[in-house]
Amino acid sequence: MKKEEGISRKILLVSKYGETLDIAYAMSQEGHSIKMFIQEKGCKEIGYGFVPKVTDWKKHIDWADLLIFDYTGYGAICEELRAAGKLVVGGSTYTDLLEMDRNYGHLQLKAHKIKVLPSYEFTNFKDAILHIEKHPDSYVIKPSGETQELKQLLFVGSDDEGLDVIRVLKAYEKSWGNDFGDFQLQKKVKGVEISVSAYFNGKEFLKPYDITFEHKKLFPKELGVSTGEMGSSMFWTKDSPIYDATLKKFEPTLATSNFIGHIDINCIVNGNGIYPLEFTSRFGYPQIMIQRAGITEPIGQMFYKLAQGLNFTIATKKGFQAGVFIVVPPFPFNDKKAFKLFSKDAVVILKKNAKEGIHPMHLKKINDEWLITGDTGIALLVTGTGLTMKDAQRSMYGRVQNVIVNNSYYRTDIGDRWQEDCDKLWSWGLL
Repeated sequence: MKKEEGISRKILLVSKYGETLDIAYAMSQEGHSIKMFIQEKGCKEIGYGFVPKVTDWKKHIDWADLLIFDYTGYGAICEELRAAGKLVVGGSTYTDLLEMDRNYGHLQLKAHKIKVLPSYEFTNFKDAILHIEKHPDSYVIKPSGETQELKQLLFVGSDDEGLDVIRVLKAYEKSWGNDFGDFQLQKKVKGVEISVSAYFNGKEFLKPYDITFEHKKLFPKELGVSTGEMGSSMFWTKDSPIYDATLKKFEPTLATSNFIGHIDINCIVNGNGIYPLEFTSRFGYPQIMIQRAGITEPIGQMFYKLAQGLNFTIATKKGFQAGVFIVVPPFPFNDKKAFKLFSKDAVVILKKNAKEGIHPMHLKKINDEWLITGDTGIALLVTGTGLTMKDAQRSMYGRVQNVIVNNSYYRTDIGDRWQEDCDKLWSWGLL
């Protein structure tokens, strides 16, 4: 290990929901001094016993060599801290807007000469229904603002006339009324859903880039409710036509926007082109933990170099990485009574004491036992790596067999789509 990599840093991690516990825990095991703050009330117990927690992160700014913000919404604060000379990995006001305001994100894609699918912004259901009746087609309903956090509200239509989308809009109108907020109708196209992401050092993107395939539905074969994420498969690459057509074009704008961090563009691609859908201008979950499984340099030092604005190639494994969430009731629903009844303080047991590829999510540690806390029901992420996707899957699901969590469930097909997706991407010249 180089001398620089052995230096212990003081790292303050400001988290919205506690999603970066695994990263905080990994950095503490690398020898860094960690303090973690969690904003959301229902998530405050996450990380207890794993890393030192603080109740007011602002009191620890001067203590920190590096600050890491793990969610959108902190962009203005990140800019203030950078202006004051602090090293910060996190967003900017510009990148916050890219993710949180879908319409703004689409306008920015167009401004950067990137082809986008037709989408229409609405503030009420009647206008949206009228639009579909006048322009029958297959559509996707995409909530904007805070409502987009409720992944089960995203609806992908399958009817060519849009009749299924009209039915869902009428149901939302009855159940949500005026509380739904703004939303988009986006024209649906067939293809492979894929995302490209990279780390930006304030001036340019670092290589390699990360190509991710998300698995959003609760059940195998993409059945059931949208969860946000049940697992992902990915690989690192130094060359990507999808990166060149999307993120690369944002490099000059990001350089002027005071951004240092991770950004992802999710796309639908087919034989006709690359169509960006949305930005994630922060770490993705579980993307960041699966990335960590494929990064071979200490993650704390990597973030420190990133915040310094250094240009370096991230050291990564060859081949593929895959990760699957192990969840418990009421996931993916919000039901505090069910969580308390079935899942709160349930023990996570590892049959063998092998923790490689086991990433703590919404857990606390008491008397060296891992217990489920928070209120979402996300217990663990389990990752695997390998030279082929099959190897990564075998590694991941082999580790899943080492875990005992009462009432738990997980997808059994993370990575299965790769063979077909790979053939399509290859034939379209996108690999």
